Amino acid sequence: MRREIDTVIYDIGGVLTIYEEKNFYRIRGYSEEMTERLYRATMKSGHWEEFDLGNLSTEEVIDLFVKTDPEIEKEIRDSLSDISELVKKSDAAIPWIRKVKAAGKKALVLSNFSEFSREQCADALTFLPETDGGILSCEHHVIKPMPEIYLKLMEMYDLVPERCVFIDDNQPNLDAAEALGIHTILYRSQEQAEKELDEMLGI
Repeated sequence: MRREIDTVIYDIGGVLTIYEEKNFYRIRGYSEEMTERLYRATMKSGHWEEFDLGNLSTEEVIDLFVKTDPEIEKEIRDSLSDISELVKKSDAAIPWIRKVKAAGKKALVLSNFSEFSREQCADALTFLPETDGGILSCEHHVIKPMPEIYLKLMEMYDLVPERCVFIDDNQPNLDAAEALGIHTILYRSQEQAEKELDEMLGI
C-alpha cells in the first residue's frame, strides 16, 4: 500500500512559471534564422547549465556562449542583456500552491534556476512566499538530474521520499527522482498535472 503523500515538490520553469526558451529570442525581435542560431549558441550549447550551477559569473558564462559562435557575439550579448521575458508569471501558480496547502500538504520548489534569472525575472516568482521553501540550484551549486540536489532537499526538510511527489516538465529529472523513491508527475499542461496531483492526493 502506497504511503500517503505529504509533500508536493514543484519545478519552477515550465511548471509554476511560463518558460519561453527558444521563443525568448523571437520575443526579443530576432529573425527565425537568428533565433535558431542564438538558441544553439546559448541554451543548447551545453554551457547554459553553468548559469544554474552558479559557479561562474554571468559574464563568464556569456563568454562561453560567444566562443560557441563568435560571429554573432554582438547578438549574443545584446539578447542576454535583458532576460526579463524569458521566465514569465503563471496565474495558476499561487492558486495551485494554496490548494495543495489547504489540503494539509507541504509545498516546496526544486529548480535549476540561476541568480541571473532570479534577479531579472523576479516578477515571475511572486509565488515563492506561498511555498514552504525549497532549493534553487544556484544557491547550492548542484543541478537536476544530479542525485545530490534531491538528497539535499530531503535532508533540509526531513522528507521521506516515498511520501513526496515531484512535478517537472523534463523526464530525466523525474527519472532521477523516481530512482530515489519519489513519486512523479510529468507536467504537460496545467489541467493535466493538476488533475493527476488531485487524484494522487485524494482532493
